[in-house]
Amino acid sequence: MGLEQPVNKTVQQDLAARIISITGRSVAWLTLLMVVLTFAIVVMRYGFNLGWIWLQEGVTYLHATVFMVAAAWAFQTDDHVRVDIFYRGSSPRYKSMVNLAGTLLFLVPFSLFLIIIGWNYVAASWETMEASREAGGLPLVFLLKSLILVLPALLLLQSWSTARSCIRQLGKK
Repeated sequence: MGLEQPVNKTVQQDLAARIISITGRSVAWLTLLMVVLTFAIVVMRYGFNLGWIWLQEGVTYLHATVFMVAAAWAFQTDDHVRVDIFYRGSSPRYKSMVNLAGTLLFLVPFSLFLIIIGWNYVAASWETMEASREAGGLPLVFLLKSLILVLPALLLLQSWSTARSCIRQLGKK
């Protein structure tokens, strides 16, 4: 996940970017826990014929948390998927224009859309304190579904930081 990847100096000065970086680096460690738990599940199931639904669901919760919470960090560190054909060899000014346009035209509307369509879904889950349908499952589905709103909130925070950085870059001569 690029834990050792340094963030540029401009990003370090931005509070929003620091929050995203700290959050992303923190949840990235959950991938290690996922690997250990998955290994334990496999050993228990095939070695000792034991299995617990809550442990399997725990791995799913961890995976969702890493994916949804670290997405903004992946965007910040440029580790997200990008079509590089016209971008890779371009000037910093051109890259800033592309990043600003992409952020304002695609990422911000998408994030707002996710918040709008996800709000009632998550609220309904909280109203009932939704739990797993499986016997022995985790009683925290409402928290898992809350990640549907955490993802766009963090993406919007990073969008703010990215837009400011791009505008700053475009202001340079």
